[in-house]
Amino acid sequence: MVEKIDLGVPPAGLEHQYQALFTQGAVGFLAELASTFDKDVDEILWHRTARKVQIDLSNSLPNFPSEKSQIREDESWTVLPIPRRLQNRQVDIGDTAPNNTERFIKALRSSAQGIQVDFDDGNCPTFYNQIKGIYNVCEAVNNKLPDVPPISEAPVLMLRPRAWNMVEHNMMVNGREIPGPLFDYGLLIYHTAKTLYEKESGPFFYLSKVESFLEARLWDRIFVWTEKRMDFPIGTIKATVLIESVLASFEMEEILYELRDHSAGLNCGLWDYSASFVNKFGHRADFLLPDRSKYVNMEKRFLKSYMDLLVQTCHRRGAPATGGMAALLLPGDRESEEYERVLATVKRLKLFEIRAGVDGFMVYDIGLVESMQKLFQEHIKGPNQLNLIPEVTVTQTDLLTMPPGGVTLFGLKYNIAVGILFIEAWYRGEGHFFFRGQVEDSATAEISRSQVWQWIRHGAKLEDDNSAVTRSLVKRLVKEVEKELQDLHCVSDRDNRRLRTAAEMFLEVVQKRDFPEFITTYLNQEHTFLQGRF
Repeated sequence: MVEKIDLGVPPAGLEHQYQALFTQGAVGFLAELASTFDKDVDEILWHRTARKVQIDLSNSLPNFPSEKSQIREDESWTVLPIPRRLQNRQVDIGDTAPNNTERFIKALRSSAQGIQVDFDDGNCPTFYNQIKGIYNVCEAVNNKLPDVPPISEAPVLMLRPRAWNMVEHNMMVNGREIPGPLFDYGLLIYHTAKTLYEKESGPFFYLSKVESFLEARLWDRIFVWTEKRMDFPIGTIKATVLIESVLASFEMEEILYELRDHSAGLNCGLWDYSASFVNKFGHRADFLLPDRSKYVNMEKRFLKSYMDLLVQTCHRRGAPATGGMAALLLPGDRESEEYERVLATVKRLKLFEIRAGVDGFMVYDIGLVESMQKLFQEHIKGPNQLNLIPEVTVTQTDLLTMPPGGVTLFGLKYNIAVGILFIEAWYRGEGHFFFRGQVEDSATAEISRSQVWQWIRHGAKLEDDNSAVTRSLVKRLVKEVEKELQDLHCVSDRDNRRLRTAAEMFLEVVQKRDFPEFITTYLNQEHTFLQGRF
């Protein structure tokens, strides 16, 4: 029951957008959604905590749940048929924070099959960014952005609300801040679902950081509640679940089963998934993750097994399987050797995923869309590979075997730089940034700070000189990296102060006795964007 609604004031400069979004009907819908599922959100977060405690107390490892074996062994069930517009998702544009109007419009004008409309990893969730981004989505759906195709002809919008770990500070229902994903999902679905449905273009979602079938079950209940509330047929809403946790990799069939009426498949990434090993087992020396810049890629056993299992699981059940995002950026000079080198690298990495059986993947650089579409056309017939079911047997050991390798000084400094620059970008209101020829976001920030925390914890040895990674060494390197970044990125005292604060906060987070689960939660909950400090 909704008793009290407390909504923040409009962000400066967005008064019109605020009024357009927060109509009486929309606020009532949001409040009803939040009050209906508020306790359920608490329960899944408690379940996450209890599961981590149980793993730590028993020193156990995850495995395929025996109590759900009947779901895995039952060959008869499949997901509902995939809508026409989701049958070809070969190349999506990833990390598209829609508050960046210019990039969002470019993506809508592109030939990509889809757009990951990102309110999560590639977005910094200030109230300003959320309002502007959601408003821009509404404008796109209603064909009000300049020189953009109608929504039925534009790339399909895959709307990605925040994950369960995030809250919205600017709206309270019954005295509690509303869960971030419900805020994003509620406004998006209320304002766009009817038009998207009528145009056969949605509503379609990405679901981030789902860790168990119980979380998938909650999303399914939210979808059914919405469909009944808005008088849509059951199964109208479709969602792709990002498998970003090692725990979720053991429950992929169960996750699909819970969402079988609403599933648009599963997605495999790289860095969030790799970081989850540190999150869940980082205190164990046998789960020491080596230098990601040298030893961690999708060809390694634990990641290749995860991708093979994801493709097999999806295709057995009639669901699309999508791969990760190419983060490399093409140089401006198309005639340069560097341009050809970057393009060849992306092609090699993405061809590996195509041969593994994925039905699509993401690129950040819009300039890569056409060449990646050609790559698909050269190697597969038809819009997808749903008929390809890898004949693999993936075991618990396959999924949990860390790749061999050590730690390099280069990798340590690279992780420090990415961690610092992410925090610095966050306090500028940006959820991603560019560094050394590629885009970095919260996923790469997670693996970067995770590895530094873990290497300090275990005193990992540097390959360069066999010295140990210690807090003192990291402090010294943070100072070095801060100075290098100041020379490259700072043009004012304000920039220097923000970078210095980011460096201090990075040191704070990698020295914590207990591992902070998500850096975004840590920044959003403990520091709330440090508004006014800069």
